[in-house]
Amino acid sequence: MAEILFKLLEIIIIIALLIPIAAMLVWVERRMIGIWQDRLGPNRVGPFGILQSLADLLKILGKEDWIPPFSERLVFTIAPVIGAVCVLMSFAVIPFSPSIGVSDLNIGLLFFLAMASLAVYSVVLAGWASNSKYALLGGMRAAAQTVSYEVFMGLSVMGVVLLTGSFNLREIVLAQESGWLIQTQFLGFIIFMIAGIAESHRLPFDLPEAETELTAGFHTEYSGLKFALFFLGEYLSVTLISAMSVVLFFGGWLMPAPLDSWLPPLLWFILKILLFVFFFILLRTSLPRPRFDQLLIFGWKYMLPLALINLLATGVLKLGGFYG
Repeated sequence: MAEILFKLLEIIIIIALLIPIAAMLVWVERRMIGIWQDRLGPNRVGPFGILQSLADLLKILGKEDWIPPFSERLVFTIAPVIGAVCVLMSFAVIPFSPSIGVSDLNIGLLFFLAMASLAVYSVVLAGWASNSKYALLGGMRAAAQTVSYEVFMGLSVMGVVLLTGSFNLREIVLAQESGWLIQTQFLGFIIFMIAGIAESHRLPFDLPEAETELTAGFHTEYSGLKFALFFLGEYLSVTLISAMSVVLFFGGWLMPAPLDSWLPPLLWFILKILLFVFFFILLRTSLPRPRFDQLLIFGWKYMLPLALINLLATGVLKLGGFYG
């Protein structure tokens, strides 16, 4: 009973921390983009504009939670909840430190991929239920983009599974005590990151919600709390992909000696995640958006062969005894 209560408390604490973190990422992104574009960014509400996210949240929650009369009301309401819940569920298998983590599933990696697959229903249903051409086009784009890049994401991590012999994320981290997998799975990491950017609909792959051509894509008709849930899901996705990149390729909470004694494992894990979050933000300021057909062609003509080559090469080298 005590163990169940401890797990429930751990779940509540992690959720209670993740939601404010997603809100703070909005401020971090706007502030960092301001610095890189040689302008101030948010600087009015609170010191350095740090309370701007809180002001934006209050504004969003204060807006009318309108449901279009021409929409499918039930599906329209459920769609944003599906996205946020799937992302939050994915954090259940993330090992934050040797002692912190909600679930130690033997199939943790498969669970993450499954939740990423289910999250696509959120944007597809939102686009369909809105009964709007712009939203429907955004939903169709999201379906094609997400389903396509899920294939490459799954193949990119199979090299990690071959080398560690496990789908358990904690065991994958512990298998990197003698060296991070980025050393042997660099190509797999590149493919995983590109697929992760496409899965989270971040620039330069934000084509399902391209403002210049689709107004706002699948969430065109959304406002108030429902729009806030889409926003929450997007920024939690950035954090999730960053966390998975650290777990799979950069040793999780592990650091080489003597750095491992400088900070607690949890802080090392958080610092690594922050580096990837900054990378996501930098991409938004640096790269132009491709056409949708270019995105799919790039995936199936280049990403798929590279992912298969990486998997084949890893298997051959493993059988040949080049990897321990």
